[in-house]
Amino acid sequence: MKISILKLIRVILAVLIFSPIFLFLCDFAGILPDSFSNLLRIQVVPAILGGSLLSIIFLTELTLLFGRIYCSVICPLGIFQDLISWFTGRGKKKNKKRRWYKYAKPLTILRYSLLCICILFLFFRITTPLLYLDPYSNFGRMAVNIFRPVIMEGNNLLNWIALKFHINNFYYITIHTVTGWSLAIAATILLVVVIMALLRGRLYCNTICPVGSLLGLISRLSLFKIVLDDSKCTSCGLCEHACKSQCINSKGKQVDQSRCVACFNCLDRCKAHGIGFRFAWARLFQPAVKKENKVLEITKRTNEIGMTRRSFLVTSTALAATLPVFPAWAKSEKESDPTKLTPITPPGSQSLEHFKLHCTACHLCITHCPQQVLKPAGFNFGIDYAFKPHLSFYEMAYCNYECTICSEVCPNGAMHKLTKEEKKVTQMGIAQFVKDRCIVVTEGTSCGACSEHCPTQAVRMEPYIDSLTLPHVHSELCIGCGGCESICPARPIKAINVLANEVHQTAQKPPEEKPEDEHKDINFGF
Repeated sequence: MKISILKLIRVILAVLIFSPIFLFLCDFAGILPDSFSNLLRIQVVPAILGGSLLSIIFLTELTLLFGRIYCSVICPLGIFQDLISWFTGRGKKKNKKRRWYKYAKPLTILRYSLLCICILFLFFRITTPLLYLDPYSNFGRMAVNIFRPVIMEGNNLLNWIALKFHINNFYYITIHTVTGWSLAIAATILLVVVIMALLRGRLYCNTICPVGSLLGLISRLSLFKIVLDDSKCTSCGLCEHACKSQCINSKGKQVDQSRCVACFNCLDRCKAHGIGFRFAWARLFQPAVKKENKVLEITKRTNEIGMTRRSFLVTSTALAATLPVFPAWAKSEKESDPTKLTPITPPGSQSLEHFKLHCTACHLCITHCPQQVLKPAGFNFGIDYAFKPHLSFYEMAYCNYECTICSEVCPNGAMHKLTKEEKKVTQMGIAQFVKDRCIVVTEGTSCGACSEHCPTQAVRMEPYIDSLTLPHVHSELCIGCGGCESICPARPIKAINVLANEVHQTAQKPPEEKPEDEHKDINFGF
């Protein structure tokens, strides 16, 4: 079978973009440089939430030129669906079984209603719909919570085999960052995407994905499009059978440009050269042919568009009317539960409100946290914080005093880049000491582990009874790194815990220790 040059270019570009994104999301050893995160900043939702004007302009111009090429070349979830179709042979006749696609009417009301929900919720500073529908973030959760652990367990298997042969080139890795909720949501997303890709090709992209719906509106005006030539097209249906977007109506000789993802699969199948990727606006300047038929066709399309617009306006109005209920509901829920714990947001997130607005839980920061101290939340912090990362201090794990990796790799603008000096005084929370839980009080033994592991000297030991001492927290010096909490030996509840600052503060710099004069007290004997 022939392969069109356009499809070959598209496949090569998709591989060159998808491979580093996938490896960067699954990189458990920290091998890849942080500069790979720049590939994620050209994703649509991260570009919008991160306020990357250059990326937004680039993606808009790209769509106005070539249609939804973004969905086939840049979007990792879109490319992942193409891989599913390729492995399963969809769009082909395999072993005398028909596995090709056929034209399907667009689910216009559903797709644009979901887009409207995302836009209106975002207007009210709520990103919860995007949390579940953004294609990049969904792929990120799948990669971090399913593919990455599988790769890590593969590494552990190689380590076990290598040790049998006395080879020490591998090392065992413990997975701390995958929780039950994060695995469940990632598995659900994977199942939905795979089923839709197997049954209906790009149904997810053309029905559920708000990015696809948004780019579909813009692609109607694109300069270059997939166009059927009425004079050459024989309505054989070969191009329709290869179209994974199910947007080519070979009998009606029409292409739904809002759903076409410019995969160019159709170009390989047509034997009559009746379909091509052409300068679509040229048709506006061509003389009228079969005027009566054209008028009827235009009238028919106008009526269809009118129905679609009316349905969309009715749905949008209903959504807009019910939307104010959601912020009020969220507020009343928070006020009714004043004891709800506040998550400790990562350094650079500035505040809980800012982080909730910009973070879509792609889990990239979780992957690249060298201390594995970032974990995805469940619903314990509310539905608007579900699956987003928070600092969780467990055994021997704390936020490194000088580490700024999470703020450097975040593509959404949820975390602003911090310098090492800024990180040292960024107060994410404040340690709270409970005297009755400390083993100095309960067991009458000396400790001081929390003070020894405090990098800012915020926890200092003060006299208690006899020679015993108890820790005292100087809140102005504490940055909430969790060093004290992680090392505390008290069980089952630790005696010192970090409580979050909803708005990050600036701590005081710890006093500099004066170097002692090494030769001051030395007696040389003369």
